[in-house]
Amino acid sequence: MNTFLRRLKSEILVLDGAMGTMLQKKGMKSGACPEELNLSNPAMIKEVHREYAGAGVNIITSNTFGGNRIKLSEYGLEHKLSEINTTAVRLAKEAAGKRCFVMATIGPTGKFLKPIGELSFDETYEVFKEQISACVDAGANLIGFETFSDIKELRAGVIAARDVSKDIPILAMMTFQTRSDPERSEGDPDDMRTVTGTAPETACVVLNSLGVDLIGGNCSLGPEGLIEVFRRMNRISHKPLVFEPNAGMPELCNGVTCYPASPEKMAEYSVRFAEEGVNVIGGCCGTTPDHLKEIVKAVKKIRPTPHINYVRGTAVSSRTKAIFFGYGNPPVKIGERINPTGKKLLSAELAEGKVSLVRDEAIKQAGAGADILDINVGAPGTDEIKMMERAVLAVQGVVDLPLMLDSNNPDVLEAGLKNADGKVIINSVNGDKNSLKTILPLAKKYGAAVLGLCLDESGIPKTSGGRFKVAEKILKGAIKTGIKKEDVLIDCLTLTVSAEPGQGVETLKTLRMIKENLALSTILGVSNVSFGLPSRPLINSAFLTMALESGLDASIINPMDSRMMEAFDASLVLLGKDLRAERYIKKYGQQSVVGSQESGIKVEESKTIGDRLKKAIIEGDKDRITALVEAALDGGMKPLDISNNALIPGLEEVGRRFDKGIYFLPQVILSAETMQTAFGRLKRELRAGELTTYGKVIMATVQGDVHDIGKNIVCTLLQNHGFEIIDLGKNVPAAKILEEALKSNVDIVGLSALMTTTMVEMEKVIKLFRTKEVVIPIMVGGAVLTRKYAEEIGADGYAKDAMEAVVVAKRLKSHSVRVS
Repeated sequence: MNTFLRRLKSEILVLDGAMGTMLQKKGMKSGACPEELNLSNPAMIKEVHREYAGAGVNIITSNTFGGNRIKLSEYGLEHKLSEINTTAVRLAKEAAGKRCFVMATIGPTGKFLKPIGELSFDETYEVFKEQISACVDAGANLIGFETFSDIKELRAGVIAARDVSKDIPILAMMTFQTRSDPERSEGDPDDMRTVTGTAPETACVVLNSLGVDLIGGNCSLGPEGLIEVFRRMNRISHKPLVFEPNAGMPELCNGVTCYPASPEKMAEYSVRFAEEGVNVIGGCCGTTPDHLKEIVKAVKKIRPTPHINYVRGTAVSSRTKAIFFGYGNPPVKIGERINPTGKKLLSAELAEGKVSLVRDEAIKQAGAGADILDINVGAPGTDEIKMMERAVLAVQGVVDLPLMLDSNNPDVLEAGLKNADGKVIINSVNGDKNSLKTILPLAKKYGAAVLGLCLDESGIPKTSGGRFKVAEKILKGAIKTGIKKEDVLIDCLTLTVSAEPGQGVETLKTLRMIKENLALSTILGVSNVSFGLPSRPLINSAFLTMALESGLDASIINPMDSRMMEAFDASLVLLGKDLRAERYIKKYGQQSVVGSQESGIKVEESKTIGDRLKKAIIEGDKDRITALVEAALDGGMKPLDISNNALIPGLEEVGRRFDKGIYFLPQVILSAETMQTAFGRLKRELRAGELTTYGKVIMATVQGDVHDIGKNIVCTLLQNHGFEIIDLGKNVPAAKILEEALKSNVDIVGLSALMTTTMVEMEKVIKLFRTKEVVIPIMVGGAVLTRKYAEEIGADGYAKDAMEAVVVAKRLKSHSVRVS
């Protein structure tokens, strides 16, 4: 076993603390590239490492956080990538000596993957692989992913790291935020997610399956917030845990950014982390060697707590939702309707490269109660690789359900796996040697569960014993490939009883054998049992009930079939898998006739063209929005009425859903892009000046900061809500912001900063405006900011996210007075 992993079993290991704020204290110039200092001022970098090593930490992190090609290109340094990363690892190793491990820290690219951004999985994978290869070749002992907010980007990075080295330990940390102020009290039930909507539990499901060695969180929250993230992860992760809290949330102290948590306070929290089960503890923004020295002393005599009480089961997830089934968890329903077999319209659309019907089916099935959605794009004349990619992106854009990718073509499956946000099921592998050889490695690489069909090169065994042997073969192959037992689902195969009357019983026998002897999760496509018989739902629902009693964990069914859904729900009550009948009562309690054919869930249909336009904005239906605008215009609807009575109300509903935690950033961006498409068509019909705006806003990322993801999102949403935007970009000096604001006669100035080292630049801009007696409201935002900090620097408004920025901007324009 690796030395690092072996030591985790017997001691709490301590990571070092912040690099950026330490370099700032030592004289790093504002706007400088921290990673470039590896070359131009190695003594400064080495001095920071030595101070941390002197504090007694076990792990020194290299100065490589922003050392990827995309980040370095912001400074024109991408051609020095190998030299920068190699030197950084060497400097850390020289300072660490033989006592400390050296972790090559890997930060985000600063860009989003499709469909939120423009990066593809392959591009992202190559960016990370390039940097990680340089660090591993230079002798890094560990790879540490830090401060990731997008689980999709982190997936690409981890997969790249595992392809670079099968053995090097990997630490993966995400950064979480509260939906209320970061200063919330401990124990507040407020939800914690990344900016793209991933909760701690969902992050664990995805990362558990990808071969990382430690999972955790860092940055954005102080120890009070991260200890709650830890507790939620501790219930799910079967991997050791790592946490690096900030030294509290940043405040302004005599014109300088400071952090309120003292070394003693951080040490106190480190003990709580360690005693509850954290294996590696470090510090993020604002932590210093003094903090780490106290942490080292505090946890020195604490021994790791065995991590055994996590939730067990087959786990799958989307970006925002995790589901467990099998191993004592309730069974789940997998929607089967995104499949062109027997569906002429869907087949034709897929052949044309369109996904509107795929989106519709996803929404309907989710509304009808499906837990997971199967995606099959195997229609004649279809480019399956391209369409699997498009279908996965389309479905993930409109529903939050985990996916099952349905194809026997490895290339088609890989296209879906690359574009998946979370952990999916591969449908399917079988006992044939070629299938095992090609499909199982895909599941292992991309962290997927795999559905195993009880058939092989000889066909489908007619007996339960024969099918059981195939299941054993699939399980053996999966374990050998490195796939956990919990990630293997066995499909005992449903045959048509009209043609083979005894096969329904044989399938149920196989189910019971699998559960009793292999204890695996089981899955069935139920509806095939009734093919060729009248009143098929009657047969299907009876067979489903029998299968659930025999140990079925996942049923592939039509969620729109009310009889099947009712049979499923009632069976869970009778089998004791719906405790106190809570789910059943919630769903059917308000129905006047429980035994009716209604499923209890109605999918709202939009009747008027205005309703359909609003619905398209809410659902982010870019494919149909232009045609709907055309239809509205042809029907005599005025352009301004389309905007004011349909499009804008749709966008307002998106905002409401975001505030309620129903929608997250991906859905907001998709709706915003749909709005832009609609406005693009409407503008051709409007006379000059007819479409009024709320006002003119100038947006800029402050000097020294090259991050612009958040600012760009704010620009998009403000524009969609009727503001005229002047985007100055990133790394913008205060003087230029003032000059452009006066030149363009703007109504509001918006400032963004992501780094703690550049937050103070916001105050410089505000002071410059006040000194020049320029009375223009200034609003601020960014991941590291708090409302308190915004008030301290004299900002007129603060927004914790892009949706709140719209509200704040409207308020500032309406009142033109100072707000806090």
